[in-house]
Amino acid sequence: MEKILIVDDNEQNLYMLHVLLQASGYQIETAANGQEALDKARVTPPDMIISDILMPVMDGFTLCRKWKKDDMLKSIPFVFYTATYTDSRDEEFALRLGAERFIRKPMEPEVFVGMLREVTEQHKAGQLVAKREAVAEEAVYLKLYNETLIRKLEGKMEQLEQVNQSLEKDITERKRAEEEAKALQEQLRQSQKMEAIGSLAGGIAHDFNNLLTVIKGYSQLSLMELKEGDPLKPNIEEVQKAADRAAGLTRQLLAFSRRQVMEMRVLDPNTLLRDLDKMLRRIIGEDIELVTQLADDLGTIKADPGQVEQVIMNLAVNARDAMTKGGKLTIETANVELDKTYARNHVAVEPGPYVMLSVSDTGVGMTPEVRDRVFEPFFTTKEKGKGTGLGLSTVYGIVKQSGGNIWVYSEPGKGTAFKIYLSRVDEPLEEVGEKVVQKELTGRGETILVVEDEEEVRKLAVQILRRQGYTVLEASQGNEASHICEQHKGPIHLMVMDVVMPGMNGRELVKSLEPHHPEMKVLYMSGYTDNAIVHHGILEKGLSFLQKPFTLEGLLRKVREVLDK
Repeated sequence: MEKILIVDDNEQNLYMLHVLLQASGYQIETAANGQEALDKARVTPPDMIISDILMPVMDGFTLCRKWKKDDMLKSIPFVFYTATYTDSRDEEFALRLGAERFIRKPMEPEVFVGMLREVTEQHKAGQLVAKREAVAEEAVYLKLYNETLIRKLEGKMEQLEQVNQSLEKDITERKRAEEEAKALQEQLRQSQKMEAIGSLAGGIAHDFNNLLTVIKGYSQLSLMELKEGDPLKPNIEEVQKAADRAAGLTRQLLAFSRRQVMEMRVLDPNTLLRDLDKMLRRIIGEDIELVTQLADDLGTIKADPGQVEQVIMNLAVNARDAMTKGGKLTIETANVELDKTYARNHVAVEPGPYVMLSVSDTGVGMTPEVRDRVFEPFFTTKEKGKGTGLGLSTVYGIVKQSGGNIWVYSEPGKGTAFKIYLSRVDEPLEEVGEKVVQKELTGRGETILVVEDEEEVRKLAVQILRRQGYTVLEASQGNEASHICEQHKGPIHLMVMDVVMPGMNGRELVKSLEPHHPEMKVLYMSGYTDNAIVHHGILEKGLSFLQKPFTLEGLLRKVREVLDK
């Protein structure tokens, strides 16, 4: 329920507005002058303020000026409702102060309430734009990336202009430079297209993750309440299955758009491949021969082991589908040095030491037209119902977010080879062990503060945690959370919070609350990566993170894991 603060020194006016707006579904707070209103708002901010102009102690114009200079209050809509001044210059002055609306008395109640709802909707729309601007920050990184590519292309064009050395050699060099420049232009065009599609895909996945969190969570809660044999149970189970499939698609979109949260480890690709051997053989079937050629002195890489496994599995599945009559799948690793010549002819490649991972097959191969589009999301040559068209786009996104590059070589009838290059690192190996499964998911009386601006997601998380025996406090944004922490007398053991919120982001809120509750642990959650806790998709060391959409068990397990650290 939205809260409105009414400011008027006339008790009759206060009463009439109080009755009208309360009947329209608002929660009402009143003040007799500007100073009283300012004091009350700084303790508990409203969702809107409606103020008269002529009042004792502090008039409406002064209140508006102070309101719009206050960092905590300036984003809250300010509406003047007055019969004192009717000169158009008063309205102009009020709007210059920052007021959202200047309404003259008298006004029909329905029209007045309608105007207030219009102000509310405009304010919500502005908040949505602010959330979208967080996504735009990622575009800055992409712009710098493309500027690097353009500089490479410009350098190639300058090199072309400077070619001159006998006539025969000049013609040969010119032709080679023209071909290289043309190839770079095509690579740049493809890269820019992929970046644009990725930005769109990431934004879509972010919005869907909040919706899927609510669908999956309430479906699980409903199934827990239904008895065996209830006719509704199969219906809700189908909703669950559909939500799981949708969540899988959004995960793939996040991978392609490079907005997954990655937990990087220094690892040996050979060890990872050996661990996958049995699973790979089951996936490709008995009619396909699996050959592995692993370099003995292979260097280490820094990547998310789970994501690298997904890359290998997706490439293996793609190769299997290209060999319907059987064939050979070859996986190879090697240390390589990519020199300046290679880097000049491959967009976004920097010279240096790399680990190469190659996955090749003897399948049907691809035409140049198919090869150029192979990493695009939803592009597929398979029959309807045989694939989503996201497998290779997921591979592309994971490799790029890991700081690597991937190239495909293929000809019709001659098979296909994917070559992945990841930077070699000179760091000690980190053990990649399985996570210990925590069987006990119930609370032990701990107090948890849930901070989430999406009301449906917040209600779901609160309900799940309270069912498991936790004491739960809730807030919709940073200022409200700060107020709760200041007023709460006992300990707050854990704060579960969304990363991206209007006003202040999750990381800023945590820093502001540390003095009041230094014992409080933090679990971040989000539907996509944000620079507040990650850098280019890599989670900051020591932080705990829960990816949306989460399941009931996933939330409880992660909460228990963080509390027991």
